[in-house]
Amino acid sequence: MNRRRDVPVISFVGRSNVGKTTALERVIRELKRRGLRVGTIKHDTHGFEVDRPGKDSWRHAQAGSDVVVIAGPRRIAMIRQLEQELPLDEIVPLMGDVDVVLTEGYKRGDRPKIEVSRAERGTELLCRADELIAVMADHVPDVPVPRFALEDAEGVADLLEELFLWGSSEREV
Repeated sequence: MNRRRDVPVISFVGRSNVGKTTALERVIRELKRRGLRVGTIKHDTHGFEVDRPGKDSWRHAQAGSDVVVIAGPRRIAMIRQLEQELPLDEIVPLMGDVDVVLTEGYKRGDRPKIEVSRAERGTELLCRADELIAVMADHVPDVPVPRFALEDAEGVADLLEELFLWGSSEREV
């Protein structure tokens, strides 16, 4: 499989508790089933904690370390103190060799978006039609983009491959 230099970044957005994480999990599994290397970024506007108080890496940060790396035989994690939020363009290169990056959040970003919508949380979409490449919903929003059921990871993966990965004539058989 050919690795792309310009990794496509697609943001899954939507209101709170509409099923963004569940939809994203399904799409990740489908892309992985197709042999793609997938990176994900979860945007948390409220801030988050990775370290547990009292653990060694937490103690390193509490002592003043600006960057803490936790390394093991199968995983590595880096915790870096920031003065301001990094833009996606600075985060994506840190992800290494991936074919596609899917984000959960970044609804105000300039990347192509798939909005996840559930009627019980409201049928009005957060994004304008020109920001969207698709909608995953349990209702029929009035936007001129492809609409997929919340469970249709295969359809979304087909769309992502067509638009960003292979194009209609480049797909390997």
